Amino acid sequence: MASTQSSSVPSRGGGGGDGEKRLEALALDKVAEAADAVASAACAGEVVRAVHAVASLLFPVDSATVAGTVEEPFRSQIIEAATLSNDERDSWRCAFYQGPAFPTMSKILLGNVAMKWLRKIHASARNEIYDSFFVKGPPVEVIQALIPALSEKEDSKEDHQTFFSNLERLLILCLLDNKGVFQIVAEFASSNKHGDGIVNPDKTIFISRVAQLLTSVPDKARLGASAALTSPSFFKDVISQLLAGAEAVTVEFAADKDANEHCALSSMFHFLGEVLSRVSRRGSIGILVAELIPRIRNHLHRCVPADYKAISPNMIEHVSQSQFWFNMVEAMRDQHSVERLTEELLRQLASNHISDGEAYWILWTLFNQSFKRLTVMRNADITAAIGLCLEKLTKKELETTKDVLNSILQGVSCRLESPIDLIRKMASAIALTFSKVVDPKNPLYLDENCCENVDWEFGILSPKEIKAPLQAVESRKKPKTCENKRNAGEKKEKAIKHDIPGVRAKIVEIKLDHDQRSDTATSEQFEEEFDRESMNTDASGDSSLEPYDLSDDDTDLQKKFSHLSDLAAALRKPDDSDGVDNALSSAEKFVRASPDELRHNSGDLVRALVHVRCSDVAMEGEEDSAEEKRQKALIALLVTCPFESLDVLTKLLYSSSVDVSQRILIIDAMTEAAQELAEAKIVKTEHHGNLITDTSPSWLVPSNRGPPGAGPWREVSEPGTLLSWSHRYEREVPSRSGQVKSGKSRKWGLGKAKDLQVGWSRNRFPLYAAAFMLPVMQGYDKRSHGVDLLNRDFVVLGKLIYMLGVCMKSMAMHPEASALAPALLDMIRSRDVSLHAEAYVRRSVLFAASCILVSLHPSYVASSLIEGNKDISTGLEWIRTWALQVAESDPDTECMSMAMTCLRLHSEMALQTSRALESADHSKAGRALPSKLDSIIIPFGNMM
Repeated sequence: MASTQSSSVPSRGGGGGDGEKRLEALALDKVAEAADAVASAACAGEVVRAVHAVASLLFPVDSATVAGTVEEPFRSQIIEAATLSNDERDSWRCAFYQGPAFPTMSKILLGNVAMKWLRKIHASARNEIYDSFFVKGPPVEVIQALIPALSEKEDSKEDHQTFFSNLERLLILCLLDNKGVFQIVAEFASSNKHGDGIVNPDKTIFISRVAQLLTSVPDKARLGASAALTSPSFFKDVISQLLAGAEAVTVEFAADKDANEHCALSSMFHFLGEVLSRVSRRGSIGILVAELIPRIRNHLHRCVPADYKAISPNMIEHVSQSQFWFNMVEAMRDQHSVERLTEELLRQLASNHISDGEAYWILWTLFNQSFKRLTVMRNADITAAIGLCLEKLTKKELETTKDVLNSILQGVSCRLESPIDLIRKMASAIALTFSKVVDPKNPLYLDENCCENVDWEFGILSPKEIKAPLQAVESRKKPKTCENKRNAGEKKEKAIKHDIPGVRAKIVEIKLDHDQRSDTATSEQFEEEFDRESMNTDASGDSSLEPYDLSDDDTDLQKKFSHLSDLAAALRKPDDSDGVDNALSSAEKFVRASPDELRHNSGDLVRALVHVRCSDVAMEGEEDSAEEKRQKALIALLVTCPFESLDVLTKLLYSSSVDVSQRILIIDAMTEAAQELAEAKIVKTEHHGNLITDTSPSWLVPSNRGPPGAGPWREVSEPGTLLSWSHRYEREVPSRSGQVKSGKSRKWGLGKAKDLQVGWSRNRFPLYAAAFMLPVMQGYDKRSHGVDLLNRDFVVLGKLIYMLGVCMKSMAMHPEASALAPALLDMIRSRDVSLHAEAYVRRSVLFAASCILVSLHPSYVASSLIEGNKDISTGLEWIRTWALQVAESDPDTECMSMAMTCLRLHSEMALQTSRALESADHSKAGRALPSKLDSIIIPFGNMM
């Protein structure tokens, strides 16, 4: 019979913080006892008894069932184990999972127990004492133990299979079968239930990490893993739990008057937004929308009373669950994910044949609050909506609408001044449509590219064609023509394609009706002109039908540029696509010719190249070629005129007048230019008959003195060495008496000289390194209009850090590297950078850190240590400790691999620095060294 023991268990109530710490230490002691027992176990019964001793402190274990699976004496020991009260178990469980005990125990359970003993333990005992540690524990703590273990590697194939099959079984059990995601949502909400409304920054980072771990499961699962862990199945279950949990928590806190609803829900919505954004980024947005639509439809049906046929905003707002749906989209801070969600939502609403009325209220529920609060949601999308509405208004209806006239005029005026070409196009389109409503006979064309029929998708919304209903397609027999009001030539247009099933939407039908009317008028005019032309061609002879040779007809029409100012002017004429293409083709060659005017006009040409829109002027399928020409021209400007070009580019990088693609273009061009400037071109010259003969040997190579018969010196390489700080030479020497093999004499040199040639490097980059690096390292963490590198534009941040690493590598062993390394170390040591949620940024930081280690000369590091320069020593020590942390715990496998490489480079740097310090120590007698030299400790010396 089990005994009850309560007096021996410490209470958490009286001791406060000290009591909690003491209980955490006791829990860790119990884990240590279990670990020793498992390590020395000779049979499965001993392992069951040891694990049961810990499990019985935390969970209500059925000891009789567990004891029935083992032999004596372990059976009696299990039955006689102490039984605790529910309150005591709660105290133990809290101390166990909040302290270091659970991470330690999980390694024992997933490692030694799972690999060697789990298959020998009965299933009933396994459920009671093994699975309970994961199933009955806090899911937030459990996934931090299980998911990173998916990246571990086992030695043998059998061990690998055993380890991962058990790990995947536990993940399915905890997250899917036991609704772990639902519990995580509730846990994040309850932790802030009575908070002060302020979300701790550390907690924000923690929530992001949990979301990252959760959404990385399909990526880390094996190829042969259960189908439940593949992306479609896993994300479907996760999203279903997430939405259900978040909606339930919102209702619960709306009814609890004592809870701080804003603070509690802020953590929950942050987790919701992080998970949904990462699911979208992983290409599973369709799964999200498929779960979303039926849930929100059911919610809207609950909002409408049975005796009402129509729905109104007040009906939706008065239902407590609506607060969840109002805030869901706003919680997704990643604008790209919101755009993907919107596009997929519209596509599935169409394919599911949702009525226009119901689709409207679904969209209103999801986006109404975001439109009111977020400015970025109101820029491109609403322009199209206003334009489509204006097309259907009459002049009388427009005059009766209050304040619309002034609002439209102010909006158009404001957007026409924007530096962004797309926004100016939108303003011109609204102005044209508005003028046609006011005075149809005098349309207002503010842009040369304005057409009679406005493309409200502006060529950016989707790469697929909008297919019309079948009955409407049959009536569209003749193609539309878009005649430019200022240019008589035909314009090549790109069709915007988008799939919509046949029996679909009224909006598309309205557009088709408008197009049919314009097509009818166009076709009648075309037939009349064709009849007149056909009468005139009857009199022509057969010779008029002979084809002309037009193969090279346009070669003489290409403009030859004679000045850089003409080149820049041509790039600013988007209506002349041939001229822009010709300017892009000529730019690099013109710049590399280094004309005298280059220094004065380089800045203007740089701006023109950055702002030109290659996708607008290039022919379909040749956009990449135009982009390549533009980038090569920018690289040529940076190489031939660095200071002037960098002055413009570094200011444009953080300007609100450029978008993300232009920022990436600037960084890529700077990266390529730095490598080109640093390309080590060795210039060699031979000595041919000097007027004064120098018979003394060169100081670059060892002396020719030696025993008779010794061969010439030759340089040899050292395989396996990461960094080469000197050059080694060897030569054949005659064997001594009694010696069978030829000996070798070696001597170290400082450089190489072959065949009496003298060489030097033409690395020009160190001269411009500061201009490349320092300006862009200022302001990267500032958030302004259109610039958010630390969050939304993390790809730009990653590329920027990579570029800075390339710059350091391009001036390796140069004194300038020592001057700029501290500034770069300060940047990458920032928590916002080194602990960034995106693995892409962390990889860039690891690359930059490795480049710093390669670029610094060991003699400089040694002198910094001797002189007490803490900037370098603390920076290098941070690289070591941070790389160790990444190698041990980062969920991204590539980051772990790069961290190991970084540590290897660090150890090589430590070795070479210690040699430099030893040589300095030997020279103490020759010169006075600081008295503190003996007390200097190399911060990374333990890596050698």
